Amino acid sequence: MKLTFGRDHLAIPGPSTMPSRVLAAMQQAAPNIYAGPLVDLTEHTYQGLLRIAKSSGQLISYVGNGHAAWEASLSNTLSPGDEIIALVNGRFGGIWATVAEALGVKVTWIRSEGPSAIDTDALLSALHADGGHRVQAVLMVQTDTANSIVNSVEAVRNTMDEAEHPALLMVDAIASFACEPLRMDDWGVDVLVMACQKGLMTPPGLAFNIISDKVWPFHAKASLNTPYWDWKPRVSGELFPEKFGGTPPTHLLLALSEAVKMLEEEGIENTWARHRAHAECVWAAVDAWSAGGYIRFNIDNKALRSTAVTSIVTQNEDAKRIQEWISDHTGVVLGVGLLPEQGIDNSQFRIAHMGHLSPPMILGTLSCINSALIALDIKHGAGALDAACKVIAAH
Repeated sequence: MKLTFGRDHLAIPGPSTMPSRVLAAMQQAAPNIYAGPLVDLTEHTYQGLLRIAKSSGQLISYVGNGHAAWEASLSNTLSPGDEIIALVNGRFGGIWATVAEALGVKVTWIRSEGPSAIDTDALLSALHADGGHRVQAVLMVQTDTANSIVNSVEAVRNTMDEAEHPALLMVDAIASFACEPLRMDDWGVDVLVMACQKGLMTPPGLAFNIISDKVWPFHAKASLNTPYWDWKPRVSGELFPEKFGGTPPTHLLLALSEAVKMLEEEGIENTWARHRAHAECVWAAVDAWSAGGYIRFNIDNKALRSTAVTSIVTQNEDAKRIQEWISDHTGVVLGVGLLPEQGIDNSQFRIAHMGHLSPPMILGTLSCINSALIALDIKHGAGALDAACKVIAAH
């Protein structure tokens, strides 16, 4: 006998759970792609995304995933041989830097050992050493879903300002957008990289750059730029399809519009607070489990933990056993552990608490994990569910 005859729950850090309203928005015939409701709806959606980002800049869309948004950010601002700095303390910052190297860009890697904060002291030294301002951009990831660390964008911008360096600040907000606090204008972000399938609760397939006015002199001399990736026609194209390099992703735009409506109805500050509450609910459970067993946080420092996802370390390959049991017996799918470079880490699993999530969903996930620990006889501390419920009660 199996108990998995209700609705399954996807607790991975993207694609995230999609609201019924978002799914329903796509249940219609293809609209006119040249004029009318879709064009107006998309413009309204873009303005909503800019409000959520706290940005006065311009938004550019691509049919693609986060990797597409990475490449667009680089090709529109750089030429082969240009120099950049990549602040790397997780898997995805490293991949973005590797993409830059593949395009012929010279990358100075500033790595942080282990899952620790970005090294702003090393950044300051590197910027001071760049007297000729050869460095064109500084790359960073706000939330790395592989190790579940969150980085301070504000601290990096303050470091660049202290060095009085004119490089662009490029921020990957793929996992953090609409999950973590983000203030693009206030924090001096010049290029924001996003995708739709995490905090934006939309089926995968839309990637975005939000850009400040500071980018255009860089864009003017960027020889990596190509017709498809070029920001210019996507900003100024007269025909609506020109903003997408061809046929628009009609139904993804309909879904995204509904998701943005939901976020604005909630209020983005309330969305951030909800994510914080659900994250603290998970942290309380992990604290209890770790008190009497081998389970522990991948990120010990609470101030560096993402409110979008939590990575949990087990003994040996217990994480894989937990994932398989919970999927087979409860219908909950947990995120696999990811190694810093490439491959799967069977000693870790991840719990996503991003996007369309409520207490029954997060408490149900924790309850199913607790059941797996009991069924598999994995040593753990007691009281996890009680601790998690107390967090919900306090909010």
